[in-house]
Amino acid sequence: MSQSFTDMFRDGHDYIKAWPMQKELYSLFPECRVIAATKLSIKVMPPLAIFSAATVINYYGYELAPQAIAIGAFFISLPMQGLVWLGYRSNQSLPPALRSWYQEIHHKMELKGCKVTELKARPKYMELAHLLKIAFSELDRVFTKNWF
Repeated sequence: MSQSFTDMFRDGHDYIKAWPMQKELYSLFPECRVIAATKLSIKVMPPLAIFSAATVINYYGYELAPQAIAIGAFFISLPMQGLVWLGYRSNQSLPPALRSWYQEIHHKMELKGCKVTELKARPKYMELAHLLKIAFSELDRVFTKNWF
Protein backbone atom coordinates (compact mmCIF):
# COMPACT_ATOMS: atom_id res chain seq x y z
CA MET A 1 0.00 0.00 0.00
CA SER A 2 1.51 3.26 -1.11
CA GLN A 3 1.21 6.38 0.98
CA SER A 4 1.35 9.99 -0.08
CA PHE A 5 4.02 12.25 1.34
CA THR A 6 1.42 14.18 3.33
CA ASP A 7 0.28 10.97 5.00
CA MET A 8 3.89 10.08 5.78
CA PHE A 9 4.50 13.53 7.32
CA ARG A 10 1.35 13.18 9.41
CA ASP A 11 2.25 9.65 10.47
CA GLY A 12 5.78 10.80 11.33
CA HIS A 13 4.40 13.61 13.47
CA ASP A 14 2.01 11.20 15.21
CA TYR A 15 4.86 8.75 15.76
CA ILE A 16 6.93 11.48 17.43
CA LYS A 17 4.06 12.06 19.85
CA ALA A 18 3.49 8.34 20.47
CA TRP A 19 7.05 7.13 20.96
CA PRO A 20 8.21 7.19 24.61
CA MET A 21 11.57 8.94 24.95
CA GLN A 22 12.99 6.72 27.69
CA LYS A 23 16.67 6.07 28.28
CA GLU A 24 16.05 2.31 28.24
CA LEU A 25 14.93 2.49 24.61
CA TYR A 26 17.86 4.50 23.22
CA SER A 27 20.11 1.46 22.80
CA LEU A 28 17.35 -0.74 21.38
CA PHE A 29 15.70 1.48 18.77
CA PRO A 30 16.97 4.21 16.43
CA GLU A 31 13.67 6.07 16.89
CA CYS A 32 14.88 7.90 19.98
CA ARG A 33 17.87 9.40 18.16
CA VAL A 34 15.91 10.16 14.99
CA ILE A 35 13.11 11.83 16.98
CA ALA A 36 15.58 13.95 18.95
CA ALA A 37 17.37 15.01 15.75
CA THR A 38 14.08 15.72 13.96
CA LYS A 39 12.72 17.83 16.82
CA LEU A 40 15.96 19.83 16.89
CA SER A 41 15.99 20.28 13.13
CA ILE A 42 12.37 21.45 13.11
CA LYS A 43 13.40 24.30 15.42
CA VAL A 44 16.83 25.12 13.99
CA MET A 45 16.75 24.49 10.26
CA PRO A 46 14.17 27.07 9.05
CA PRO A 47 16.06 30.03 10.57
CA LEU A 48 19.34 28.53 9.40
CA ALA A 49 17.96 28.18 5.86
CA ILE A 50 16.90 31.83 5.77
CA PHE A 51 20.18 32.98 7.29
CA SER A 52 22.35 30.97 4.91
CA ALA A 53 20.42 32.01 1.80
CA ALA A 54 20.42 35.67 2.88
CA THR A 55 24.15 35.52 3.62
CA VAL A 56 24.98 34.12 0.18
CA ILE A 57 22.85 36.79 -1.54
CA ASN A 58 24.26 39.53 0.69
CA TYR A 59 27.90 38.68 -0.04
CA TYR A 60 27.70 37.59 -3.66
CA GLY A 61 24.62 39.34 -4.97
CA TYR A 62 21.65 38.08 -6.89
CA GLU A 63 23.82 36.28 -9.43
CA LEU A 64 24.05 33.40 -6.96
CA ALA A 65 20.35 33.43 -6.02
CA PRO A 66 19.76 29.92 -7.46
CA GLN A 67 22.58 28.55 -5.31
CA ALA A 68 21.26 30.42 -2.27
CA ILE A 69 17.80 28.92 -2.84
CA ALA A 70 19.35 25.45 -3.17
CA ILE A 71 21.21 25.89 0.12
CA GLY A 72 18.03 27.05 1.84
CA ALA A 73 16.05 24.16 0.35
CA PHE A 74 18.64 21.70 1.63
CA PHE A 75 18.32 23.00 5.19
CA ILE A 76 14.52 22.97 4.97
CA SER A 77 14.55 19.37 3.68
CA LEU A 78 16.36 17.96 6.73
CA PRO A 79 13.40 17.98 9.15
CA MET A 80 11.17 16.74 6.34
CA GLN A 81 13.49 13.75 5.83
CA GLY A 82 13.21 12.88 9.51
CA LEU A 83 9.42 13.08 9.42
CA VAL A 84 9.23 10.93 6.28
CA TRP A 85 11.53 8.30 7.80
CA LEU A 86 9.48 8.23 11.00
CA GLY A 87 6.21 8.03 9.05
CA TYR A 88 7.53 5.16 6.96
CA ARG A 89 8.90 3.37 10.03
CA SER A 90 5.64 3.73 11.97
CA ASN A 91 3.78 1.80 9.26
CA GLN A 92 6.26 -1.08 9.01
CA SER A 93 5.27 -4.43 10.52
CA LEU A 94 7.32 -5.60 13.46
CA PRO A 95 9.91 -8.31 12.74
CA PRO A 96 9.20 -11.70 14.36
CA ALA A 97 11.47 -11.13 17.40
CA LEU A 98 9.88 -7.77 18.19
CA ARG A 99 6.42 -9.17 17.51
CA SER A 100 6.86 -11.81 20.20
CA TRP A 101 8.25 -9.14 22.58
CA TYR A 102 5.21 -6.96 21.82
CA GLN A 103 2.89 -9.89 22.60
CA GLU A 104 4.73 -10.64 25.83
CA ILE A 105 4.49 -7.02 27.00
CA HIS A 106 0.83 -6.87 26.00
CA HIS A 107 0.07 -10.05 27.95
CA LYS A 108 1.90 -8.84 31.08
CA MET A 109 0.13 -5.49 30.93
CA GLU A 110 -3.26 -7.20 30.69
CA LEU A 111 -2.36 -9.30 33.74
CA LYS A 112 -1.48 -6.13 35.66
CA GLY A 113 -4.86 -4.64 34.77
CA CYS A 114 -3.71 -1.97 32.31
CA LYS A 115 -6.20 -0.82 29.74
CA VAL A 116 -4.60 -1.70 26.41
CA THR A 117 -5.93 -2.07 22.89
CA GLU A 118 -6.63 -5.51 21.56
CA LEU A 119 -3.67 -7.63 20.52
CA LYS A 120 -2.92 -7.30 16.81
CA ALA A 121 -1.80 -10.29 14.77
CA ARG A 122 0.61 -8.21 12.69
CA PRO A 123 1.48 -5.18 14.82
CA LYS A 124 3.30 -2.20 13.40
CA TYR A 125 5.85 0.04 15.06
CA MET A 126 3.07 2.53 15.86
CA GLU A 127 1.24 -0.08 17.95
CA LEU A 128 4.51 -0.86 19.75
CA ALA A 129 4.99 2.85 20.44
CA HIS A 130 1.52 3.16 21.96
CA LEU A 131 2.02 0.02 24.06
CA LEU A 132 5.41 1.19 25.35
CA LYS A 133 4.03 4.64 26.13
CA ILE A 134 1.28 3.09 28.23
CA ALA A 135 3.76 0.75 29.90
CA PHE A 136 6.10 3.57 30.90
CA SER A 137 3.31 5.86 32.08
CA GLU A 138 1.11 3.40 33.99
CA LEU A 139 3.48 0.76 35.31
CA ASP A 140 6.10 1.27 37.98
CA ARG A 141 9.81 1.40 37.18
CA VAL A 142 10.52 -1.99 38.76
CA PHE A 143 8.09 -3.71 36.42
CA THR A 144 9.32 -1.96 33.25
CA LYS A 145 12.99 -2.39 34.20
CA ASN A 146 12.58 -6.18 33.93
CA TRP A 147 11.91 -5.87 30.18
CA PHE A 148 15.09 -3.99 29.41
